[in-house]
Amino acid sequence: MRTYRTARSARLSRTSGPRGRLLAAAGVALAALALTACEDGTGTRDEGASRPTTASPSADGKAPGGTGDTDNAGSTGSAGSSSSTGSTGTAGTGADKSSGSGSGSGSGSRSDASQGRVLCNGSNTTVTAQAVPRPLNHLLITVKNTGSRTCDLTYYPVLRFDEMQWVPQPVEASHPQAVTTLAPGESGYAGVLLSAADGSGDGGTTGHKLTVGFQGTTPNSSGGAAATPALPAKGVYYDSTLSVTYWQQSMDDALTY
Repeated sequence: MRTYRTARSARLSRTSGPRGRLLAAAGVALAALALTACEDGTGTRDEGASRPTTASPSADGKAPGGTGDTDNAGSTGSAGSSSSTGSTGTAGTGADKSSGSGSGSGSGSRSDASQGRVLCNGSNTTVTAQAVPRPLNHLLITVKNTGSRTCDLTYYPVLRFDEMQWVPQPVEASHPQAVTTLAPGESGYAGVLLSAADGSGDGGTTGHKLTVGFQGTTPNSSGGAAATPALPAKGVYYDSTLSVTYWQQSMDDALTY
């Protein structure tokens, strides 16, 4: 017991000396430095096993060493498929609607017929000029639609016998309420007063050639090719009272004036 105390006293005596105090202070400083390093993250820590490094994508969105962006490729393919399918669907729906409307209501056929109308003229009709016994001094002009489309006879025929330099005036009282329209195979008519029955006209002469002109959609405009119907071999007599009716749907109406 006495030996143990003697040894302990000797150690304490050595420690409590100047050297001992220096060693103790150095140990405390080292401990403080180690503690500070651990707290601010500058010390050495056990991070465990190393982890694989994830490569950052390049500027064009492709991984280094890869052939392309898988996500982008998939997205592009999906969008392209949707766009194509959508366009096709829309076009199909529009076609179905147009087809259904035309065949269901029949309005499409009427519209086509209306849009297909043309002007009657010398290229799609046959024209005849015939002297009639009554009324006196009258000529009947007949126009037959020989085309495949409905045509309109607008206003009145523009007549010219031989090389005459004036145009016969229309009988205004004969103005119809609607344009004379001819379906394929139908005929329209105009009556021509050649001369006054009472002899009041002047400048009478005989014509051997007749040119029938057609008007357009506005007065005095050209409606297309003219026609030259044959006249009787002896010709027809006319004077200054020469006049013509508007185009009529019936022969009787044309010969009323």
